[in-house]
Amino acid sequence: MDRYPGAFFLLLLLLLPLLLAHASRNPIRLPSDRSADLRIGRDDAVGAKWAVLIAGSRGFYNYRHQADICHAYQIMKNGGLKDENIIIFMYDDIAKHVENPRPGIIINHPEGGDVYAGVPKDYVGDDVNVNNFFAVLLGNRTALTGGSGKVVDSGPNDHIFIFYSDHGGPGVLGMPTFPYLYADDLIDVLKKKHVSGTYKSMVFYLEACESGSIFEGLLPEDINIYATTASNAYESSWGTYCPGLYPSPPPEFYTCLGDLYSVAWMEDSDKHNLRTETLKQQYQLVKTRTAVNDTYLFGSHVMEYGELELNMQNLFLYVGSNPANENATFIDDNSLSSFSKAAVNQRDADLIYFWHKYQKAREGSSHKLNAQKELLEVISHRLHIDNSIEFIGKLLFSSKQGSEVLKTVRPAGQPLVDDWSCLKSMVRTFEAHCGSLSQYGMKHMRSLANICNVGISKEMMAEVSAEACISIPASQWSSLQKGFSA
Repeated sequence: MDRYPGAFFLLLLLLLPLLLAHASRNPIRLPSDRSADLRIGRDDAVGAKWAVLIAGSRGFYNYRHQADICHAYQIMKNGGLKDENIIIFMYDDIAKHVENPRPGIIINHPEGGDVYAGVPKDYVGDDVNVNNFFAVLLGNRTALTGGSGKVVDSGPNDHIFIFYSDHGGPGVLGMPTFPYLYADDLIDVLKKKHVSGTYKSMVFYLEACESGSIFEGLLPEDINIYATTASNAYESSWGTYCPGLYPSPPPEFYTCLGDLYSVAWMEDSDKHNLRTETLKQQYQLVKTRTAVNDTYLFGSHVMEYGELELNMQNLFLYVGSNPANENATFIDDNSLSSFSKAAVNQRDADLIYFWHKYQKAREGSSHKLNAQKELLEVISHRLHIDNSIEFIGKLLFSSKQGSEVLKTVRPAGQPLVDDWSCLKSMVRTFEAHCGSLSQYGMKHMRSLANICNVGISKEMMAEVSAEACISIPASQWSSLQKGFSA
């Protein structure tokens, strides 16, 4: 090249524009630049995104939980996650249910489009169970019983997002199968995942009544997990877009379409650039909307647990971001729509369904009689569970102190119970004599935990349960045919 200096400089002039263009797209990065990017969640270069989405219920009266999960899938998909990295748990009995006024379609908003289209059927029906959820999270294919076989096959630089929508109770989350998921078992699995070194950070969004109790006093602050919950440890979460409320679902629906906390984070994610919005910013928006203008009359206290420093990361790191929202940058003045009297207690959402189903049925028809029977069975089951627990409390602690002992809430920072094996034993003992707690009866887990906390033996619990419940009611809600809740 020394013999042809003119040719060298000519070549350099020709290549210079290309070199400059490449440099603008791929600037030289100093180590300090990389560290700053990690602090704000811009870890695009290293690590895959994984999502596990779980609807823990079944039945058309629980439409909203599967609608939540399907909506979440669309957010992940629009955000750029691949199907092989999105794992779906849903009973899948809603879209094609005989009562669905839009066969093959699921909506999560009164004016929303179909969120069911394209959703992978990884774990459906009875494959939606605690064992498979834990196996998927741990990446343990050999422990699976059915399903697609997809697991979180993550590495040390990967980021995991978990969204769980369902009924719950103190220390417990529902499943469409038995047994239910207990907080101590979940935390043990999360700790095992951390010890395996197969993730860099994890975010857990949880929609359920008393969902704070799943992490309160249990989730370590040093295992790179950040969790937010729809409610604190002792209150209900809320369904929304329900019949008779505003906004209401389309008139042909007589079930709630979504859950307040869930639609809050998803409707925020639908419209913002998640490359610029942080977990903390979304948490504040969702907390405000779910509090219903700080009244909490038809809302709950959204909580956060675990390694709170992770909330400074951008949402993009976990759920991607829709390119269509590139110009929708988050600003501090952003807010989500909030409506007074727009939600219903999660545990009463099924009553709304059964009541509207009865109301809409034609007078004198067999549908009317069946709807009436269903409504009365639900109410009867609730009364049976409530009265049985109350009576057991009186037998154990006297009429005067029974209610006080059963309803005791431990100080913030303490877990629900000291001995989780005792709690599960008390659940099985109660159910053996009084029938299944079912999704409604999960509200009484605190009472059973408190029975353990004051030292009542299993034998004493069996004795008073047999006295309180002469027989198990003959209804689907009380049936133990499919197993115990613990």
